[in-house]
Amino acid sequence: MWQSKTVRTSLALVVLAIACLALADLQISAHDPWAELGRLMRGLIHPDFTAVDFLGTAVVRTLAFAFVGVGAGAAAGLLLALLFQHRAVRTTCAFVRAIHELFWALIFLQFFGLHPLAGVLAIAIPYAGIFAKVYAEILDESDPQPSKVIPHGSGMVSALLYTRFSQALPHLVTYTAYRLECGLRSSAVLGFVGMPTLGFYLESSFAQGHYTTVGALLLLFYGLIGTLRLWVRPRLLPLYLLAAPFLLGDGLPIRWQSVSRFFTEDIVPEPLRQGDGVAGLVPWLGNLLVDEALPGIWNTLLLTQIALVATGLLALMLYPLVSQHFTGRHASGRVRGALGHGVLVVLRSTPEYLLAFILLQLWGPSMLPAVVALAIHNGGIIGHLVGQRSNAIALRADAPHGIERYAFELTPRLYGPFLALLFYRWEIIMRETAILGILGIATLGFHVDSAIQEIRFDRAMILILITALLNIGVDILARRLRNRLRLRHTASCEP
Repeated sequence: MWQSKTVRTSLALVVLAIACLALADLQISAHDPWAELGRLMRGLIHPDFTAVDFLGTAVVRTLAFAFVGVGAGAAAGLLLALLFQHRAVRTTCAFVRAIHELFWALIFLQFFGLHPLAGVLAIAIPYAGIFAKVYAEILDESDPQPSKVIPHGSGMVSALLYTRFSQALPHLVTYTAYRLECGLRSSAVLGFVGMPTLGFYLESSFAQGHYTTVGALLLLFYGLIGTLRLWVRPRLLPLYLLAAPFLLGDGLPIRWQSVSRFFTEDIVPEPLRQGDGVAGLVPWLGNLLVDEALPGIWNTLLLTQIALVATGLLALMLYPLVSQHFTGRHASGRVRGALGHGVLVVLRSTPEYLLAFILLQLWGPSMLPAVVALAIHNGGIIGHLVGQRSNAIALRADAPHGIERYAFELTPRLYGPFLALLFYRWEIIMRETAILGILGIATLGFHVDSAIQEIRFDRAMILILITALLNIGVDILARRLRNRLRLRHTASCEP
């Protein structure tokens, strides 16, 4: 019964994606995309590391925003996790994490300007919602038995520390380390909206055709992510957290009157500002819905469905790269496994926004760069997790090899966890799909960015609210599908 439901659900998703392909704009419109790709590859092979001050500043600011933003988000998330049983807390956390970091950055930039606080809050607020949910799940999975045997009269804090928290600590540390990697990606991408991180210098270097500098920036970024476990040690972490706030830079001073005006005037719908009341508000909302919201929702859903299935197919192709059942345990197998691990590190470490930006420069404006970017990043993450899970499966001595081992021994056993991971990433893929509109793809992010550029913050805030509600709806659908198919996965299993 479980298998038949799983097969039907998978086929339905594939058929829906094929139907979406017929409606999507996936053409390559660049004059000579292969020549552009060749120049980028030459830049990666011959990077220019001579601009030491330029590159050093980019790396330091990227690290600083990541550490401060993730640190603040983790602290707030832990406090919220202790209150996560309250509906108001769960609803608030679901809302703030449904809005992408770049949307938060665009909001804060309107009244804080190019101040480091805008970048820090853009990371910290959605991460607080994510941390709260995952920390709560990890704490709930701890064994309740120790809490029943502690001495009577022990305080709530002591009981928490010596029972649930002590059991969950390894999982909390592992997940927080993974989120720091995500924070580095988020910090780099903030450069595309003006923050002085790697993305800012990458965009300007690309615009000027300096591919050797682009290559240097990309290699530095991959180096940071790939060596994260080597230089982020528990003993050094307090030092990083203390130093990071002083490395953010000063930026422009905050004009507090702009903050006040934003909340009291700018985001108030135009008909209400002009005194037209509800009579003017209804047609204003109707025009916004027809002209911008509905087309944005349609394209967001279209692109998300194609990217979801493409992610799943790519993950199923990639997981053997890190599975010992295919690489082997001998010296040559360990080399192949290390190479496969390196490939997946590069794929999952490249932010979707960054990769989509590069592909748009190479292929021209269409949905294709977004689909490929989303599939590569998320397929790399899921492929890594499924490959690691396959290593825990014991095969009999006479198990087949090659394609038969893949098709008949391992994939059927891994398909349930794989599908759970895919559904878990569904809402994340939609968040990224919406934000890719800032690059010119006609998703909801395109209309949000256009409204902000036109200084129509009231329209932008409503479109961001619609984006958040859409993400929450997809998250609820994915959770119900996981429950219906009896697929169990929590975010604590992330790398």
